[in-house]
Amino acid sequence: MANKPRIALFIGIICISIFPVIVKLNLTPSLISAFYRMAIAAVFVVPYAIFTKQMKLYDMKTMILIILCGIFFGSDIAVWNYAIQGSSATQATLLTNLAPVWVGVGSYLFLSTKPTSNFWIGTVFAITGMVVLIGVDVFLDLSFDLPFACGILSGILYACYILMSKKVLSSVRVIPFMTYSLLVSSVFLGVVNIFAGSPFTGWSNAGWTTLIIQGIICQLLAWLLISYSTQHMRATRVSLSLLSQALLAAILAWVFLDEKITLQMILGGVIILLGIGITFIEKPIIGKSKG
Repeated sequence: MANKPRIALFIGIICISIFPVIVKLNLTPSLISAFYRMAIAAVFVVPYAIFTKQMKLYDMKTMILIILCGIFFGSDIAVWNYAIQGSSATQATLLTNLAPVWVGVGSYLFLSTKPTSNFWIGTVFAITGMVVLIGVDVFLDLSFDLPFACGILSGILYACYILMSKKVLSSVRVIPFMTYSLLVSSVFLGVVNIFAGSPFTGWSNAGWTTLIIQGIICQLLAWLLISYSTQHMRATRVSLSLLSQALLAAILAWVFLDEKITLQMILGGVIILLGIGITFIEKPIIGKSKG
């Protein structure tokens, strides 16, 4: 079924859209939250992968790429958590969602599948929508502090993960990829938390609940679906589609945190979705090939 990857991507985006809202509750520190998100997901996927005999060793190059995917993704979540808690979910989400630009540049430089003209047009629309969504004044007033830098870094790390995972998933199935990636992320973030002196226990019941939700829904379910989509779709298209999480996160924040949804936010969301839609058009919308 040709639409399966798109449906999986849509559901995955819904699952990760609750993440900024949960993190903004500030019930656990950013670093430890990132660790438990990976570790809890690993608790579920590792036994399944072993029981179904899907685990195996790949060639050295593939294993190195899988390890790098785990490190890049774990680092992305950690610095994004810090950006959200240190500034605002809006600023952090905007900066992180610049990832499609980095993915497009990376695809142009390192992948055989180059971004189409429609991708770049869609990127312009989507980022314009992001600016409209949060307000031009907010965008212009961004301060170059540590949370700002972490937001930028998060987008770059996330772009690296998308590009590498696309290459890995061309020869590795989703379950073993997710299993290895989660194990690497968990170990990496565990070591980082130990060196940072982060406490691993002592959270409230609400704090533990948010950690479990992050691990099972925002990580395990979401990224199984998104990895499946990445395996069957262009990396640039997947990364740009993930921009729509900003719109869904705004709706969830309105429902659960009583944040207002304005006409400006609706307009920005429509522009974002228009940009995403443009990337799904196969024929160039500007210019025609000769002959």
